[in-house]
Amino acid sequence: MISRFAFYFIFICIYQILNVQTINPTTENTNTLGKAAEYSILAGVSITNSGTTNAVGNIGISPGSTMTGSITITEGVLHSADADSLAAQNALTTAYTTLAATAGGVDKSGIPLDALTLTAGVYKYTSSCFLNGGVLTLDGGGNPNSRWIFQIGSTITVAVSSQILMTNSGSALNVYWQIGSSATVNASATMVGNIVAFTSISIGTGTTFTGRLLARNGSVTLLSNSVKPVVLNACQWALN
Repeated sequence: MISRFAFYFIFICIYQILNVQTINPTTENTNTLGKAAEYSILAGVSITNSGTTNAVGNIGISPGSTMTGSITITEGVLHSADADSLAAQNALTTAYTTLAATAGGVDKSGIPLDALTLTAGVYKYTSSCFLNGGVLTLDGGGNPNSRWIFQIGSTITVAVSSQILMTNSGSALNVYWQIGSSATVNASATMVGNIVAFTSISIGTGTTFTGRLLARNGSVTLLSNSVKPVVLNACQWALN
């Protein structure tokens, strides 16, 4: 016999699953990314996927139009070289420029992200940035509106099985990776935030991504991934 507590828990889970699995950009995301906040994946030239990849929200290509492979899209559609994807790319260009020009911050050049605990703020890498298989912790300090901007002059490389953890009310959706060239996230990593790359983004096998993959001038390459710019509760994760 199901206890009253178990019945209540099941009811709440069903309600959340039916009502929360949508892309609903935060005010922070809309203010920063504009139209691009409606997209989970956006590329300038092409999107290539192998295996089973799931995305929540629109995916788009502009000005290119090449889509290789298929992606299961929830709460969105594919926009290919149309007015909507062009508007999103224009918004992405503005967001990239704004994020790159954000003043202040701490210079972390040459320091790997592994084992760091970073509070909200701006962090600068004059060249490349690395997460070498360890854990980066982003501490919100009890403020759900905490915001992180990583200004990376060249590339970011995230090694196999790396993790980024959000703590103390920090939101994955308020993390921005402004990349001067391209981003490579290798297999089985747990990655968060909005990658805003000047060129391309490549995601390895089985990596899960809470955030957005937004490439201005190049391609997005995926391999059996999950890309969700929504923070799921425990009930939803059990079914995703």
